[in-house]
Formats: sequence, structure tokens, C-alpha cells
Amino acid sequence: MTAHPHSKQFLPSLQRSATHAFAPVQREFNRLFDQLAAGWEDFTELELSPRMEIQESRDAVELTVELPGMTRDDVKIDIDDDVLTVSGEKKAEKEVKEDNYRLSERSYGAFSRSITLPRSVDADKIKATMAEGVLKILAPKDGTAVAKTIEIQSAK
Repeated sequence: MTAHPHSKQFLPSLQRSATHAFAPVQREFNRLFDQLAAGWEDFTELELSPRMEIQESRDAVELTVELPGMTRDDVKIDIDDDVLTVSGEKKAEKEVKEDNYRLSERSYGAFSRSITLPRSVDADKIKATMAEGVLKILAPKDGTAVAKTIEIQSAK
């Protein structure tokens, strides 16, 4: 097999012409992604939904809510009938930005999470503590509500 002297010159010229042909397409993609990146600011206005764990034992219901960067003064806990609601607002610190951020995944804004508690929870004995951005709520049960099975009667 013999090498052709022109084959070495053909590949670099093909590469240059392909780069030149696709340059407008590349510029258009760059422009599109720059516009998309600028639009991410709109998503920071979405409602927050903090992560929550709920554990139930025979004696109590325990909720753990992750609220990083928040203090207990930023959070409110309400009970209406059997519905417990944790709400609050993570406020953005306004500052003059000298840097040109490419990405910021920090979120700010109002949030609200509600759960229905079992009827056996004694609302007067619910306790809440908060440390290092983790809210813990302990809702003891008073034992008044018990599960029971209902027998189905004949329709006759």
C-alpha cells in the first residue's frame, strides 16, 4: 500500500473548512446558552419546600425539618384542628455584587409545609427546638384515639 502525497494536505483543509462552516452554528449555541443562563434568576422566585422527616411511634410523632441558614425567629409553627403548619421566610441578603456569578444555587423566599397529625396528638404538649438549621417538633400522643376494626353488617 502506498501513501498518496495529497492525503496529508486534504485532512487539514477539510478540518479548516468544517470549523469555518460550523462557526455560525457554534456562535448561535453560545448565544442561546447565555440567554438561558440569564433566565435562571426567574427560578429563584419559586416557593421553597424544605426537606422533612416524620417518624411516628406509639407515644409521639416527631418531625425534623431542614432549614439551613435560618434561625428560630424566621420560622412559625401553627396548629389548626389536626393540621400542623411550619412556615417562614429565608430572606436574601442584599449586597452590591462586584463579581460576575456563573451559577448560584442558593434559594430565598417564603415556604410553608403542612401535615395532618393523628387525632391522638395532644396539641397543648407539642414542643419545638431548633439548632444549627434543623427544626425538631415532638408531638406527644395522649392515647385517647385507638384504632378499631368495623364489622360490615348484612344489608338485609
